[in-house]
Amino acid sequence: MSDMTETTADAAAPITGAAIEADAARGSRKIRVGTVASQKMNKTIVVTVVDRVRHKRYSKTIQRTLRLYAHDETNEAREGDTVRLMETRPMSKLKRWRLVEVVERAR
Repeated sequence: MSDMTETTADAAAPITGAAIEADAARGSRKIRVGTVASQKMNKTIVVTVVDRVRHKRYSKTIQRTLRLYAHDETNEAREGDTVRLMETRPMSKLKRWRLVEVVERAR
């Protein structure tokens, strides 16, 4: 029974930089960096991630924009902030990401 309580405590441990790098190195969870587009919901932010890809035929660079819904437990992110997200279990109909850190504050 004590083994179960230890594993539960580990799951609730805060995310550290080493844990992020370990997850990224393992390849199990995706990490994205983007800009907060909206923070009007409680504990949820909408982040736009711009991905630049090369067109296969015409070799022109194209911008593709993703709008990701992310969990922000402390409501610390504000519109315009650059944030780092990590993939996580589904938390709602659209929320599949969680806020790891605010990389840069908006001016």
